[in-house]
Amino acid sequence: MRALLERQPNLEVVGEAEDGRQTVELASSHVPDVVVMDIAMPNLNGVEATRRMVSKQPTISVVILSMYSDESYVMRALQAGARAYLLKDSAVTDLIRAIEAVSQGKAFFSPKIGRILAEDYVRVLKQRGSLDTFELLTTREREIFQLLAEGGTNKEVATNLNISLYTVETHRKRILQKLNLHSSAELVLHAVRKGIIS
Repeated sequence: MRALLERQPNLEVVGEAEDGRQTVELASSHVPDVVVMDIAMPNLNGVEATRRMVSKQPTISVVILSMYSDESYVMRALQAGARAYLLKDSAVTDLIRAIEAVSQGKAFFSPKIGRILAEDYVRVLKQRGSLDTFELLTTREREIFQLLAEGGTNKEVATNLNISLYTVETHRKRILQKLNLHSSAELVLHAVRKGIIS
């Protein structure tokens, strides 16, 4: 793993630990941008080590390596503050991409983990008997939603779609109500989560 990282011209390995406690100590003294660690480590497991590091230094991004694809492990790691969760069988192919993603403030999951999270989200929606609220938007509302999320003003959206400013304002109010959003910032964040804008 270290050899793989050291071959990357834009990465520098600043430390290597043998257990969870040493990981926390090294992170405290070196303050790295990214910490890559196993979920199962002696003396202090990866989840607890992540929690301690992130609570002390929120700027550190943690990439968890694990052989467990069980949803409960993934959720515990994320709740502790990990930004990426990789299965060991995909670590060689995905590790560099994961480090690059978390360095840019993004999350990263092994493909199998991504599927588990998506399936769980759908299962929860079905259990609640509710829909993804985005599905409540009409075709026109989705069009306006995207233009607003991309930073367009009400006036620019009206010109772009050749509709009145009043119509755009009415649609915007309905969009915010349907999605339970309260500001332009929340609208943009929701668009990022839905993958509508990056």
